Amino acid sequence: MFKKFTIADKLLLIAALLALIFAEVLYFQGEHSHATFIGLWVPSILAFGIYLKLINNTKK
Repeated sequence: MFKKFTIADKLLLIAALLALIFAEVLYFQGEHSHATFIGLWVPSILAFGIYLKLINNTKK
């Protein structure tokens, strides 16, 4: 499964996972508003990755 991933795909996935983990850490430390703000980045990062995939597919 991961063989089809490009370097950009892997970096975006790592960024999304790190944002999710960081948001959870902030949430459990009591910083609920900051955790929500950081947690909202995760779908945006993943959507950007999908957008890049679509752009690359249309060029081919």
